[in-house]
Amino acid sequence: MTTAVPDLPDRSLPAEPGGPGPGGPSGSQGMTVVARTQGQMIWRRFFRHRAALAGMILLGGVLVLAFSSIGFGPVPGWWDKSYEATGAVVDAGRPTLSLVPSFLGGHGLRWGAHPFGQDNIGKDYFALTMRGAQQSIMVAFIVGVVATFVGTVVGSVAGYFRGRIEAVLMRFTDVMITIPTIVICAVVARMTLGSGIVMLGVVLGLVVWTQLARLVRGEFLSLREKEFVEAARAVGTSSMRTIFRHIMPNAVGVIVVSATLTIASAVLLETALSFLGFGVQAPDTSLGLLITQYRSAMITRPWLFWWPGLFIIAIALAVNFIGDGLRDAFDPRQARVRN
Repeated sequence: MTTAVPDLPDRSLPAEPGGPGPGGPSGSQGMTVVARTQGQMIWRRFFRHRAALAGMILLGGVLVLAFSSIGFGPVPGWWDKSYEATGAVVDAGRPTLSLVPSFLGGHGLRWGAHPFGQDNIGKDYFALTMRGAQQSIMVAFIVGVVATFVGTVVGSVAGYFRGRIEAVLMRFTDVMITIPTIVICAVVARMTLGSGIVMLGVVLGLVVWTQLARLVRGEFLSLREKEFVEAARAVGTSSMRTIFRHIMPNAVGVIVVSATLTIASAVLLETALSFLGFGVQAPDTSLGLLITQYRSAMITRPWLFWWPGLFIIAIALAVNFIGDGLRDAFDPRQARVRN
């Protein structure tokens, strides 16, 4: 007579990683953890962020269209009309662009001689809008670079050293915040009126750094108490090395997101200043200046108002989406990447 032996649990050694068994894909969690460098994880997380990819494609399309169409500096563009040239107004300056196919009741897919229409003196509005986009984008990025540099330096120094240094820097920042930004920018921009967009961007950047400085200071106040910072101090690491080598990489997410928000808001700030007459000056133009010049035509010729407004919205949304993606990509708490 034979006796039935009950099934015993399998006590074999775990399989090699990646193969069948508890360590492979058929394990209880159904995943593997792949070793990657920090840079690889950042890029992987960013390119998996759909909104960031959409923003990058949108911003890239605006940049390519704006700078390739009418050219920039000595480099010519593929569009045959200048934003400065006037001409005869055709069909009351209506846009010749058509995107509705004829079988849907439209005029068919057509670009035409003046896709965005013409203004009241016959200037091609596509060329004007592209020039305005160039100027607004350059101002916004100059503002972003200057404001990010100043805000990061002020916030990091105040948050790390504390004491009197923090008190002086933060009280100055508080004074700057209490004064409306548009008022400071209007006064300072009025003093540098006619100096060009580079000076305008630098001036605006020296005004709008305050919010970024407060955010960086708060991040540094939190990070300076972490164990890895205490360990760096214990082995005699200098303050500058501790800031830039140990704390700054962990604050990059906050800095990058704040920088992108600053760039997006700079487009709107330039629009507001141009509306007040303190931004880009004629005969040059910007998106804000176009809206200011043709705001009275919103009822009779609304395309003169729509096109620059559409580009302002597109640039601001694209930069915000990219900022969200960069924030998630640089987040040091997302240390594991799943297949």
